[in-house]
Amino acid sequence: MADVTRHIGLSLGADLCWPASYEALIEKLDLKVEVGSDTVSFDVERVTVEPFDLSYKPKYDMVLDRLTHWYMVSREWVKKIVIMDDVYVLNNPWAIQSMEKHTTYCAMMRLGMPIPRTWMLPAKEYKRDEWDTDVTVKRYNRLFNLGGIGDSLGYPSFIKPYDGGGWVGVAKVDDARELSEAYDKSGTRVHHLQEGVNDYEVFVRAIGIGPQVHIVKYDPSAPLHARYTVDFHFLDAEQWAKATRITRTINSFFGWDFNSCEMLLKDGELYPIDFANACPDSQVTSLNYHFPWLVTALLRWSLFCAATKRKKPLGMQWEQYFAIGDDDSIDYEDKLKKYDEIARDYYDTDAFVKWNEEHLGDLDAVAIEFFGTPKFKSIVREKVAALYPEHEIDTFTNHFFGMVQFWRKTESDRLGVPLGEVVSPTGSEDAAEEA
Repeated sequence: MADVTRHIGLSLGADLCWPASYEALIEKLDLKVEVGSDTVSFDVERVTVEPFDLSYKPKYDMVLDRLTHWYMVSREWVKKIVIMDDVYVLNNPWAIQSMEKHTTYCAMMRLGMPIPRTWMLPAKEYKRDEWDTDVTVKRYNRLFNLGGIGDSLGYPSFIKPYDGGGWVGVAKVDDARELSEAYDKSGTRVHHLQEGVNDYEVFVRAIGIGPQVHIVKYDPSAPLHARYTVDFHFLDAEQWAKATRITRTINSFFGWDFNSCEMLLKDGELYPIDFANACPDSQVTSLNYHFPWLVTALLRWSLFCAATKRKKPLGMQWEQYFAIGDDDSIDYEDKLKKYDEIARDYYDTDAFVKWNEEHLGDLDAVAIEFFGTPKFKSIVREKVAALYPEHEIDTFTNHFFGMVQFWRKTESDRLGVPLGEVVSPTGSEDAAEEA
């Protein structure tokens, strides 16, 4: 029996709170697990950006990559270590780079999901001095009736970049005039125009990490810090299962380990509207109450992948989904169940659950304790200080820390784990009372 260390790299952008919390939990767990004939421990470090020799051998067994696909050197480094060195990464860099919202809409429409009707619009403006753009536009771009498209979809509808993210460039249009004005401002980006799901009952955002799915009632009209609401009974059991299946299906279809899916509930049906979000919100300043779930779910999945030397599935197995989706003899509900069977197999779900039961039985108690510590409150404060003006730092530090204390209370009640005492770093506030 050999002592083996699995090395986990965190490839980060401007993230502060989740990696600090992730590292602290790894340290507190101090895991040594039996894998085959080996005793495996774990080491975590943050990946720096440097020149690299394509033939060098990285030490990492698993890399948790968030947002660095936006930066070319980091993205290409991730590609190299997957292709040449069999490093497992969250997420698949090719799927993130190539699977924009347009592809996801088309694919899920073929699978039978009730995607709202969507049109693609040519860009309003072109950089005519690039390549043969000017000639091509003059020769092939036909005038079209934008108002007619809007009328066919109805109002309100939404104009949004076909490859966008973070709500950038999204506009709700309530009539033909507003549609024309929004299109005139859309610049050189290609856009979708999508019908609105009017009078919906619930806006749902589901976060998927490996086979794990966390479903949140979301309020897109609220300030960022209040969009992820705290609610427990906004879907019934059948709708909850359906939202879970939809999310796992989408994520496994595109090879994503880490993604979020937005859905609107209307008349008992869940309409997926935005689900190419393979770098979902991960900050305590947005997730608040839901932040501990994200950190612990990332930890569970990444430790499992690293410990078991999980192989990264690189090819897209779309045919097996399409075979189900194209079969008119299967109704939509049964298709979703069949898709979810593929997804659960893709993520080795049974093995993942068993591994967690065997090796991470203490994680819930450790997390409940950690998220009430002065160490965690200092992490929250550092993140708040990076985003908020000085005069609001204390207020929002206490707010977000207090929301997490509410999570600790509900989790301790649910699991029967003692809550323990919350101690303020300065001793000047009673954080438990604020929660």
